[in-house]
Amino acid sequence: MADEANRAAFIEIQGRMIETTGKLKQVQTQMRTKETEKKRAFLTLEELKQLSDDTNTYKAIGRTFILEPKTVLMDEQEQKLKNSETAIASLQTSKEYLEKHLAEVENNLRELLQQDPGLARQIMTMSVA
Repeated sequence: MADEANRAAFIEIQGRMIETTGKLKQVQTQMRTKETEKKRAFLTLEELKQLSDDTNTYKAIGRTFILEPKTVLMDEQEQKLKNSETAIASLQTSKEYLEKHLAEVENNLRELLQQDPGLARQIMTMSVA
């Protein structure tokens, strides 16, 4: 009876571990995307700062380019930069939470396997076969 309960607990913990790992990878991917957006906005802003105020600047919209004042483009890039920084901070908080949760789940799994060495042997034979 305890064997079945431990096996069910193992399956549940394994499911939580897989779910948490997937979420963590998703957050890391989102962070990389936001870092790229932030870098692009920063570099674009730096290039715009070098231009004189009377330079014609264009904004790409699909396949069309629209004449826009330099200040409008700079404001848009600054906003993108701020939004990216905010999103990265939020994602960092989520990442830290998920890492703690993953460590907790790994700990629970380790405790379960130490508590029931028979279950550990069964799992090892299943993974070898």
